[in-house]
Amino acid sequence: MKYYSQIGFDNDKYLHEQSEAILKRVSRFNDKLYLEMGGKILYDYHAARVLPGFDPNAKIRLLQKLKDKIDVILCVHAGDLERNKVRADFGITYDVDAFKSIDDMKWFGIHVAAVVITRFKNQPAAITFQNKLELKGIKVYRHFLTKGYPLDVETIVSQEGYGANEYIETTRPIVVVTGPGPGSGKLATSLCNMYHDHKKGIKAGYAKFETFPVWDLPLNHPVNVAYEAATADLRDKNMIDPYHLEAYDVEAVNYNRDIEAFSLLERIIEKITGGKGTYKSPTDMGVNRISSGIVDEKVVKEAANQEVIRRYFRSSVEYIMGVTSKTTLERSSEIMRRAGVSENDRKVVAAARKAAKEAEKKRKGYGGIYSGAAIELRDGTIITGKSSPLFHSSSAMILNATKHLAGLPDNMFLLPESIIDSVTHLKKDILNGKQVSLDVEETLIALAISATSNPAAKMALEKLTELYGCEMHSTHIPTPGDEAGCRKLKVNLTCDPVFSSKRLFVSE
Repeated sequence: MKYYSQIGFDNDKYLHEQSEAILKRVSRFNDKLYLEMGGKILYDYHAARVLPGFDPNAKIRLLQKLKDKIDVILCVHAGDLERNKVRADFGITYDVDAFKSIDDMKWFGIHVAAVVITRFKNQPAAITFQNKLELKGIKVYRHFLTKGYPLDVETIVSQEGYGANEYIETTRPIVVVTGPGPGSGKLATSLCNMYHDHKKGIKAGYAKFETFPVWDLPLNHPVNVAYEAATADLRDKNMIDPYHLEAYDVEAVNYNRDIEAFSLLERIIEKITGGKGTYKSPTDMGVNRISSGIVDEKVVKEAANQEVIRRYFRSSVEYIMGVTSKTTLERSSEIMRRAGVSENDRKVVAAARKAAKEAEKKRKGYGGIYSGAAIELRDGTIITGKSSPLFHSSSAMILNATKHLAGLPDNMFLLPESIIDSVTHLKKDILNGKQVSLDVEETLIALAISATSNPAAKMALEKLTELYGCEMHSTHIPTPGDEAGCRKLKVNLTCDPVFSSKRLFVSE
């Protein structure tokens, strides 16, 4: 299913070149290659947003091409389990994301050899996670902090360091090491197994497969700037790789953490292999042919700039929710200024705010939060919605958008009064809810029910898929029901850092 109004990226061309590059890298090592895969192995919506035409599951489809040669090791940081860290695009915790990833990879025919809990310190959440996996027949390993890391290479590459961690059994020539989020322990896991392999006489090698930053695009290319915006909380900064420049007299883009760690990593690999380093630069370690798929620079640059703005809005919301720091918000703002874009360059923002003002003017004196929502359809049409006693603004917007797409009159009612009354009765009188207006999830269910007897509602229902990938903005932070509904519709949602209610706890 295509989510894009304009295409800037050729997915098939990219998959062909990337698979060839991986196989070429494997051929440099006789026995085994540990391929650290950064970013999201499944549902990479960041890449899909900045590279219109990119399949969010391109990486898994790439692995599917090589599945007879691949084992997967999934790394999960014990600290992330303990903190209940959430994957923002799905709204699920990292333990649930791991379960989902294993199921998805099995569905694609990819063999998951094991799960590794990294930096294990007997955290109760990590122990529970391991028990759940083992009861499902998944092999689980525990890895601990590496003694001597990061300065004492002699201890790191010894039985006290990497040797203290259990060897992870694999059988195939390519071992993909992946994990949810940054800091999951992918590199340490790869190097631990390399250490054990070389002790066994297996000449294993290491390489890295990360989509961003793109090494052969300019430093300030919007795609690379969008990566910085996506990692503002990690303080990642794109840089020209000095090692690559010195070795090849070619400018290549990498990020600060890889560049800063290269000297140490080179020494560790030399110590493990007992020979000269395999690579001359951190960029050399990477296998990345993403630029080969870019077919329309203008489309890609605009999409990347939009992602910078989206990331700024996300930082703004996370700041007022107390889950990120003011420093992160300031960095997001600085990146947006450096990209030469602002909130006003996102068309749906002004439209949503105008709708909110109209809602306030219309219902002045009723109290509560007046909100507006706007969506940009694939043909560029902007559709808005306003909050009312019956609907959240996002719900009204979706009904208006589907009516427009179906060619129905704007004043036509898609939901019979009896259905709305029944839902509000359930919420208010039976479930004792304080908020009776319908959120997005409830509106979608009501529309589906109405479609059984109302041909117009059925026409509108069928148009929901045309909202996939569209840009949307709300003037308030979505309630759980709004957020879940919008996520299922796969819209690119941003919102102003304003709570949907003056109450401290909002559950509906």
